[in-house]
Amino acid sequence: MKYITGAFMSDNQLDGTEKKSTYKALSLGVLLLMAVVVAGIWGTFKFVEEQRSRDLRNWEVRLGIVADSRAASVDDWLRKQEQAIGTLANNASLQVYLTQLVIETAENGNSIAEVPEAGYLINLLNNQAVISGFWEPEEPQIRANVARPGRAGIGLTDATGKLLVSSGNMPPMNPTIRAAMAKAGDGEPALIDLYEGINGDPTMGFVWPIYAVQDEGSPKDIIGYVVGLRTVETSLFPLLFQPGDTLQTAENYLVRKDGKLVQYISPLADGTLALARKLSAQNDLAAAFVIENPGSFELASNYLGSKVLVTGRALTAAPWFLVRTVSEQEALAETDQRLSTMLGIFILLIFAVAGTVVAVWRHGTSLRAAELAVRYKGMAEQLRERSEFLKIVTDQQPTSIAVFDAEDKYTFANSVAAEDVEISQDEMIGKKAASVLGPEQAREIIEMTNLVRQDYEPRSLISRIKASEESAADRVIKSDFVPLRSARVNSKEVLTVFQDISDVVVAQERRESVLRTLVSTLVAFVDRRDPYSADQSRRVAKVAVAIAEEMGAPDELVRTVDIAGNLMNIGKILVSPEILTKTKNLTKKEMEIIRNSLVASADLLDEVDFDLPVAATLRQLQENFDGSGQPNGLVGMEISEPARIIAVANAFVGMVSPRAYRSALSFSAAVKNLLEDADTRYDRRMVSALINYLENRGGRESWKYFSENVEKDSTEGGG
Repeated sequence: MKYITGAFMSDNQLDGTEKKSTYKALSLGVLLLMAVVVAGIWGTFKFVEEQRSRDLRNWEVRLGIVADSRAASVDDWLRKQEQAIGTLANNASLQVYLTQLVIETAENGNSIAEVPEAGYLINLLNNQAVISGFWEPEEPQIRANVARPGRAGIGLTDATGKLLVSSGNMPPMNPTIRAAMAKAGDGEPALIDLYEGINGDPTMGFVWPIYAVQDEGSPKDIIGYVVGLRTVETSLFPLLFQPGDTLQTAENYLVRKDGKLVQYISPLADGTLALARKLSAQNDLAAAFVIENPGSFELASNYLGSKVLVTGRALTAAPWFLVRTVSEQEALAETDQRLSTMLGIFILLIFAVAGTVVAVWRHGTSLRAAELAVRYKGMAEQLRERSEFLKIVTDQQPTSIAVFDAEDKYTFANSVAAEDVEISQDEMIGKKAASVLGPEQAREIIEMTNLVRQDYEPRSLISRIKASEESAADRVIKSDFVPLRSARVNSKEVLTVFQDISDVVVAQERRESVLRTLVSTLVAFVDRRDPYSADQSRRVAKVAVAIAEEMGAPDELVRTVDIAGNLMNIGKILVSPEILTKTKNLTKKEMEIIRNSLVASADLLDEVDFDLPVAATLRQLQENFDGSGQPNGLVGMEISEPARIIAVANAFVGMVSPRAYRSALSFSAAVKNLLEDADTRYDRRMVSALINYLENRGGRESWKYFSENVEKDSTEGGG
């Protein structure tokens, strides 16, 4: 009994010892695991911090390269503007003529208009202003003919600062300009710093002193000043954009110090206009940091309070600073993502180890695996049923539907897609588009799927497939490409839907043919009633089409000017033949009848469905660019683009075509007349396009028959 009891006690003691050893080993294992976790977290944070510092150094170099490039561009632009004004100040002829002008006006009491040298100086200033950019197009005058102040120009003053002569549109003098002139009185050129012009345009310029010829160049020898002013919205500010910059939040802008404030003198990314924002030069402000530490690099706050990486440069040609920033979030997103990924992986590793320990401890892994297997089998069955349902639905569609993977292989095709290529659906899966559709048809599909994979934007394509037999008609296919986003990483599958729209296209082409025949018939009818302007409409249409194509206009606009040009004289069917065939000068009433025929053309065609603004275009043909036309006095861009094009074409054809009461003008004379009326009767852009076509596209040769009052084959041109 003692033996049995002792043995039992020994067994219990042994079990207790084993349990203690197990608990001790488990405790040591837990402590070791915790130590590994703590060491791993510390090492992870240290590594990421070092990586972050390295990335910051890389960003300092990247931002500095762009800042150097943009600062150099701005400085170079400023020096060129200063040089343009300095060239005038050192022009010997200008010095001589200005000296004479000052003598005649100040000493002899003559007016500017009475001094012959004034005309030469004005022409010189106008030419230099246009060449060097100190010029802005004159804005259209309002109906009250109130003069608008200029926005840019070059002027000459005497030694007291009195403006003597200037180029056209010279802005008025103001305190900013006067202050710069006072600095230039010391004998050195002075900068007219950026200020808001009368129209709110950011404006700047330079003042150079002018000395009499052969003077020693001391301040007492100054006879006057040359003042150059120009806007910078479209010339200076675009230089701030770095070519090829792919950063979403990167920004370059100019600032200057204004007392205790920082003034932003160029437009900002949030839409703030130039010179419209001033902020306190606090230490954390990115622009203030650049002003105090040009060339340094820092993490600071931008004008919106967002954290940015910033560096900048001080300009040498102006008291400005160029600031280059990029948001901290974008710049360090990769580093932060790396931190999140590493921490996530480490946490997953901890959970994996813990899960393994728990699984071993409970000895229940096999039961869970069996349960999961049953669940996965049910999910697989559900997926198979849904796939079958999708196949049934797509097979009932009348269109061809297919899915291509990243290698342009079929991963899905409905029954219509298989019938089109005469193979089974199963045979299509896994094959490349080129092997199923042929290289030519597959080329367009592959190009479109590649574009969709780049930006995940849907696209459409219309293709014409040549018939294999001469008697058969071509097929027109509309293809839609839709990116398929899924939970899988880097999913590049593209859903394609092919629809045969041949019947719709054929109907549209037939309608276009009928419309073209109708237009030709109406034009021929008008030509028979008005023999002295026969083929006028067709010629106007040809010239209008040439102008539109020269301007790169879309096809719809080209078709509009073609049809409207051909039909512009249809209203003459309401004019009596006696007026149309009259060889003597028309009376005022008869001229009014002829002019009203254009409006009549619009009225006659108002109810015709052209799918194009033909009637509206004809109704505006007598409108003038400056608003002096009729019937509604439209101004500038209020007049439709087709009407502005046909107005130039009609005027040109009318001038170079002979009439019963006069001979034809030469092309050069017609162009001269058009240029004289540019910006008043006609849009200058359309006139320039016509001139370019005449001089560089063979227009003079191909249209020389206009002056002979004969017509070429009607298949030529746009008629």
